Amino acid sequence: MKEKLIQRAQELRQHGFTTGEIADELNVSMDTARWLTLQKTAEVKTEAPGDFAINWKSIGGNSTRLSYVSGALSDMALVHGDAEVVCGIAVSGIPFATVMTEFMEDMTGLDTSLAIYHPNKHRKDADESEDEGTISINFGAVEGKKVVIVDDVITSGKTAREVIHTVKDLGGEPTCVVVLIDKAGLSEIEGIPVESLIKVSRI
Repeated sequence: MKEKLIQRAQELRQHGFTTGEIADELNVSMDTARWLTLQKTAEVKTEAPGDFAINWKSIGGNSTRLSYVSGALSDMALVHGDAEVVCGIAVSGIPFATVMTEFMEDMTGLDTSLAIYHPNKHRKDADESEDEGTISINFGAVEGKKVVIVDDVITSGKTAREVIHTVKDLGGEPTCVVVLIDKAGLSEIEGIPVESLIKVSRI
């Protein structure tokens, strides 16, 4: 498994993916993505950072399963009140967020729009000291709206924290963060509740 991840990370790097994009594609932390791209497949010499590689292709590769999971995420989000915007974090949060807008409209009767967030870590010139990415202007706006933030996996909570700050800076009100898998075991980020279908706890 480790050798396959190393090979895939290096292939992605050769195709111009940033470390952040590699981390998202493989559902690992930024530190693990860096480590994977620096290894030689035949001889792994340094110890890997403590992390879990997540493969949710059985959901993402099937529209029916993706729809069921999005319905469950919508139900969990609505525990924290109605929302007018579902903000998907690029790339893997977008499929869930897209389907969730429809579920949430059906469940609440409110018009619900889709917003897309591009994290700082996806930029080629990303400076790790910067903590905010950007909301796409081609989709729904968050200004003055209640916003549900959606991603596939929380590894450290840094990207979710980044989105929370951006939404607040733009005058939106984050109601919760919902994810498929929470590898950090978080119940809240910056005072915003975190809901996950699966929470990973280290023993």
